[in-house]
Amino acid sequence: MNKTLSSSFAAVLSVAGVSSIPGYVQAQQPVKPNVIYIYADDMGKGMLSAYGQRHFTTPHIDAMVTRGTSFDNAYGCMLSAPARASLLTGYHDCHPDKWMISKGGQFIPPTDNLSLIPALEKEIDDGDILLGEGDYYLPQVFKQAGYVTAEIGKLEWGFTATRKQMKEHGWDYYYGYLDHVRCHGFYPPFLFDNGEIVTIDGNTLPNCGKSTENETDETLRERWDRNGKAVYSQDLFLDKMLSFIRENKDKPFFLFHPTQLPHGPVAIPAVHPELAANPELTPIEKEYASMIKLLDDHVGIIMNELRDLGLDKNTIIVFAADNGHEIYYSQKGRCEKPYKNLQTGQLFDDYTDKYYSDLAGDIFNGNAGMAGMKRSNLDGGVHIPLIFYGEGLIPVGVKSKELVSNYDFLSTMADLLNVSLPVKKDGISFLPTLLNGKQTDPKRYVVYGSNLGPGIVMNDGWKLRYYRKQGVYELYNLSDDPQERKNVIDKYPEKAEELKAIMLKECDGSLENGVNRYG
Repeated sequence: MNKTLSSSFAAVLSVAGVSSIPGYVQAQQPVKPNVIYIYADDMGKGMLSAYGQRHFTTPHIDAMVTRGTSFDNAYGCMLSAPARASLLTGYHDCHPDKWMISKGGQFIPPTDNLSLIPALEKEIDDGDILLGEGDYYLPQVFKQAGYVTAEIGKLEWGFTATRKQMKEHGWDYYYGYLDHVRCHGFYPPFLFDNGEIVTIDGNTLPNCGKSTENETDETLRERWDRNGKAVYSQDLFLDKMLSFIRENKDKPFFLFHPTQLPHGPVAIPAVHPELAANPELTPIEKEYASMIKLLDDHVGIIMNELRDLGLDKNTIIVFAADNGHEIYYSQKGRCEKPYKNLQTGQLFDDYTDKYYSDLAGDIFNGNAGMAGMKRSNLDGGVHIPLIFYGEGLIPVGVKSKELVSNYDFLSTMADLLNVSLPVKKDGISFLPTLLNGKQTDPKRYVVYGSNLGPGIVMNDGWKLRYYRKQGVYELYNLSDDPQERKNVIDKYPEKAEELKAIMLKECDGSLENGVNRYG
């Protein structure tokens, strides 16, 4: 554990209720560090060179790993919409009544008449489920501590969010799509800018320039047809983020950036120079990797901006993803969707035939060798990168093995900011682990839902998952079987029963609550 935390941040440890560390000089007043949360979309940890990616590098995100604290046992959700809801509420996704996920594509009207949008928003708002009185959303936690809050990027909530929701959840400023299906294209003709609908000159396609996913000669030509595709959304987001940071440099701020990258279908204005001449990759693989390279470049630009403004020693940057890896670079005979075992020709069912990168032909090994992909309750579907960086604020070079989840982040920030949560959340604060390496309860667990059924992981490595199609359970010990190849439920029936009871309780009495309801 690094022992060079600044004295000013040592005061945060004290205020947050973390036991003081011997040798630290307490500052008189606690600091309020800015927090920037960068939320990658559908990106498995294997896509980062810090976690083994060998076809390209991600130097800026890698620097966060080497100069910050990373959690190698972090879990998100199996899909983006519940992952965002879970992150922003502090509850896991196996409850039936914590939120309502609206359908996507509602802001792609049958005509280009934007006046239809308010009526669509009202319909969504009328069916919305809000947290109870006194229960906080993530931005409201920061508001309680006097922060300015902003969400810039894909969308904050569900599959279609509304301007009313953005205000209710505590955002002072927001800019982005507010519609998940429109986010599948990277050239939006309009975006929402803090309550206003603003048009983007030169972007004329109602579907935002969404391309066809599976690679053919025709789809390759379609992707590079620039007609109606003048301005790339991620460039717009970067400009807005830099403006927000500059405008609020003298105030504590929380900036949440749920990026589209690298969610597909693939779209990028230019292939990154690092990838252009790579002989091992096909054109669409180079383009997909360039999306991740662009995100990494933007992380570097944000870091440089913080240094230029003198905010680098008072800002925590978090990099994470919503769920496990997904492939958007499929090609016949190379890596196919629906996911197929290229050796047998059979589709993976993630039960008798589990997805693994080598069997599927994924040249990138995006899920870092784990079993399963997005939507699965195997670890490849829910295991995510989670990295904290802050010069003088976050311990350097720590790779924590503690079990954490995306629904812990809200409680952790409340702990950091000394904000009392009036309502008990599912998540717990891992601030003591983050700042001084304190181990959490070995009996701590994380639960999550999936298309296949719910799963539960214990801090000591035990994992139970329910496979609904067959009505069966599988038990693994991830400590010595991280690829989930050895189902040991017959060998340890008592452990399985223990985890079944916890999982059923967390699913509010019905495992059906842990089955994906979102698409």
